Amino acid sequence: MNRHNPALIAALALCLLLALFGSILVGSAALTAGQVAHALAGGGDDPRLVVIIREIRLPRAILGALVGASLSLSGAVLQGLLRNPLAEPGLTGTSASAGLGAVVALYFGWSATVPLALPLTAMGTAGVGTLLLLLIAGRHAGTLTLILTGVALSSLAVALTSLAMNLSPNPYALSEMVMWLLGSLHDRSFADVTLILPFAIVGWIILAATGRGLDALSLGEEAAASLGICVDRLRLWAVLGTALAVGASVAVAGSVGFVGLVVPHLLRPLVRYQPSRLLLPSAFGGAILVTVADIAVRLIPSSSEIMLGVLTSLVGIPFFLALILKLQWADR
Repeated sequence: MNRHNPALIAALALCLLLALFGSILVGSAALTAGQVAHALAGGGDDPRLVVIIREIRLPRAILGALVGASLSLSGAVLQGLLRNPLAEPGLTGTSASAGLGAVVALYFGWSATVPLALPLTAMGTAGVGTLLLLLIAGRHAGTLTLILTGVALSSLAVALTSLAMNLSPNPYALSEMVMWLLGSLHDRSFADVTLILPFAIVGWIILAATGRGLDALSLGEEAAASLGICVDRLRLWAVLGTALAVGASVAVAGSVGFVGLVVPHLLRPLVRYQPSRLLLPSAFGGAILVTVADIAVRLIPSSSEIMLGVLTSLVGIPFFLALILKLQWADR
């Protein structure tokens, strides 16, 4: 089994720590690095600053890292599973399906009575969406087939979500649905961290366990089978892990797109294009990207805070179009 590049992992881990510290430092209340470090170490003379740092900014920073790691790791696994660099939870309909589940939980009021209703419905519909993609696109789906299938599934999920919003029983429920669709980490707490962390960790473990199978699958399904890999079981584990990781992320942050597309693509050359070696760096890279994006939404001048999902889409869409053009030129 190939080992990870320790220098790359160490560099990404250091960048993540700096991004997390920056996320805690940035906000409407001006704080110094010393105040942040002192409060995180357990000190702090001003109780108001301690509350701001520990109860408001720290959980937001942690959630950003969790969401980014989940989305990017899922994207890396989906790209390896489908052997397509354009596969990503947002483009394959997984995120939209998870968003539909979250909206359904909000629409019927389940989230207000059962704390686990929101993540469970988001994860369930995320799993269904990913499974439908695999069934409809087929085992040998090309780039065009994958994109069209993902667009169709995303459109269906968005249409059903819009229907739920159209029939929303009250303005408060409608505002909650809109927030989840746009994606944000605003006003999150440690209750949200503890809510999704168990599901995210289980999803990560499952996705990480697919590394050997993804390496074998890169040689083709017949070669993978000859190496003792059950491709159908590999798909099932990938679907389950993606559903848990993406569903948990959508349950607390809403729809944050293109993270799973951008990060694995940027890091793949650094791991010599080996799927198993891409997983851990992708998790770190995704955590860094979402954390930095969440810092940016607080720094960009505007009358109200820009939604996180809007910013990642503005960055990701040009990247996606450039990647399509690159693949088209490579096919000629």
